[in-house]
Amino acid sequence: MKNENLMEKIVSLCKRRGFIFPGSEIYGGLAGTWDYGPLGSELKFNIKQEWWKTMVKERNDIVGVSASVLMNPKVWEASGHVSGFNDPLIECKTCHRRFRADQDEMIKEHEKFHADKKEKTVWTESKKFNLLVEAKVGVVEGEKNTVYLRGEITQGVHVNFKNVLNSSRLKIPFGIAQIGKAFRNEITPGNFTYRSIEFEQMELQYYVKPDKNESMKQYEFWKNLRLNWYKLLGIKPDNLRFREHKKDELAHYAKAAWDVEYKSPFGWKECEGIHHRGDWDLSRHQEYSGQDMSYFDEEAKEKYIPWVIETSGGVDRAALFFLIDAYAEEGERVVLKLHPKLAPYKVAVFPLLANKPELVKLARKIYDDLKKDFMVAWDDRGNIGKRYYSQDEIGTPWCITVDFDSLDDKMVTIRDRDTMKQERILISELPKYFENKLNV
Repeated sequence: MKNENLMEKIVSLCKRRGFIFPGSEIYGGLAGTWDYGPLGSELKFNIKQEWWKTMVKERNDIVGVSASVLMNPKVWEASGHVSGFNDPLIECKTCHRRFRADQDEMIKEHEKFHADKKEKTVWTESKKFNLLVEAKVGVVEGEKNTVYLRGEITQGVHVNFKNVLNSSRLKIPFGIAQIGKAFRNEITPGNFTYRSIEFEQMELQYYVKPDKNESMKQYEFWKNLRLNWYKLLGIKPDNLRFREHKKDELAHYAKAAWDVEYKSPFGWKECEGIHHRGDWDLSRHQEYSGQDMSYFDEEAKEKYIPWVIETSGGVDRAALFFLIDAYAEEGERVVLKLHPKLAPYKVAVFPLLANKPELVKLARKIYDDLKKDFMVAWDDRGNIGKRYYSQDEIGTPWCITVDFDSLDDKMVTIRDRDTMKQERILISELPKYFENKLNV
């Protein structure tokens, strides 16, 4: 399967089956925005739940916050985003489309587009373009204040560092986790949901003692944990790798930066970044706010500005890569081999025949009972084979068929999505059966 064909198939499946739709589509859309449908919403929710479970729920040194999207503009001055959050931009004088000056492949494609139309492409000089999205706050027109939709969720954690410290019993090293929306004036959004104007991040800011050796131990720990998280949730190991940032691409705050990259149909692309931010954030907020952002170490009897190890992943990017990696064509069927923990529906319930009330009644009872603990789909359309293939295409791991034997032996047939093997299970054992499957 060619890469370009794979992306076409993924995009088509996502819209057809209710994973992802173009934003504001009935009005012609808005480039770089996407709406998640019934299945896409469940997929994203499951990704976030698994991330939170790994990063917060199963640890005793990490807590969560949910900071405001709108913050005092001085936050972004302190963080360096107002002055340094810029991309080099060039504009085509022929059609007035804009591109990042460092995107050579897209620039060549655009020049070829005009050449095919026997047109010459003339570019403007490169100019800096700020990625922060502005908004206006206030009740009186003409007197509204300019604020920014956050360009990252990171700063919402750092400005609350002392609040969290003073309201909890945490001691360094400790972390603060957050999941939330961020916004960037992307010049060239593209590759489906990979680069968007509005996106969701899942981040950890882990505060450590300002010690080079200790901080690098923590850095390596988090680097490997984050790579393995994707593997444990089904990404094929050969499609994942680490890439270290070169010196000329390091962010202004970074002492070290590595990306977890995914081998996508459009090349190796960043899935998550692991950054050693040093004391940049807390030092800058101390300087700009005038507030003491230091930590007093009771054991060492010393005061210092902690260093920060950050893990920063995109929920939308993760969802896209999980979908791509799970897509398979096997004979007549298309199947999404999503990890069961991520699958939108865990189970589908079918009555063998929809026109037999006794089968429908029993199937409905099973459906209603399982829905108390799992996301369950109901399907009584068409023949069983088509129903199986329909559930395969949206990634449902198991299908239950209620047949005439079920009325007597109180057993149902369970069919596995990946192996297509079937087994008979007592109806009374179904909740425990699926609970065990999902907890493997």
